Amino acid sequence: MNVIRIIARRELTSFFDSLIAYILLVVFLGFTGFFTWLFGSDIFYRQQADLGAFFSVAQWTLFFFIPALTMRQLAEEKKTGAIELLLTKAVTDRQLVLGKFMACLELVLIALAFTLPYYITVSTLGDIDHGATLCGYLGLILLSAAYIAIGLFTSSLTDNQIVAFILALFIGIFFHFLFGIMANFTGGFLGTLFSTLSVTNHFESISRGVIDSKDIIFFLSLTAIGLLLAEWRIIQRA
Repeated sequence: MNVIRIIARRELTSFFDSLIAYILLVVFLGFTGFFTWLFGSDIFYRQQADLGAFFSVAQWTLFFFIPALTMRQLAEEKKTGAIELLLTKAVTDRQLVLGKFMACLELVLIALAFTLPYYITVSTLGDIDHGATLCGYLGLILLSAAYIAIGLFTSSLTDNQIVAFILALFIGIFFHFLFGIMANFTGGFLGTLFSTLSVTNHFESISRGVIDSKDIIFFLSLTAIGLLLAEWRIIQRA
């Protein structure tokens, strides 16, 4: 665990040293803030004391935010040869993947922490459902963990960051968008399967304040599968 923590701290520091963290944080807060407070179905337009607008925008923002964050994690290490150096210094494949996963997740948590003033402000405007709001944040964290795992897997497939970014988006499109659409146009077993595979369906269930074990298990399973595939791919290339 100490090795994982060291790798995570190293990666998180590199995010801020290279300005990647600052750029992504500004973009994330800019998009979510604009659509939460100023445009479209913003809070004032909805005239409801909730963060439904924020959660709706945040899940789409994270959909692009996370592949940009993970695309360099393993791809750059392989391109520069640093991954071989790391794996010869008593660092296992699993520790490397988990360390990078934790660093990415911590940066997402920092981004979400910066949106807590939204929660505080809205709670002063009306009678907000605190339980549903906290569940919405939990849903974003679980969704982020799953997409980070997918991003690390695609980053392990190539030494080209752009290719890793595109692959992560391509896979994410199915889970975030297409499976939900296919569930609406199919019935029976296939309809149930596509609905089960839809990240959006599970996220919306949690963001409504309903914590169902099947939603939690889905996100944790998707995260575990992505991390295991990334580890397997590193082993294959070793």
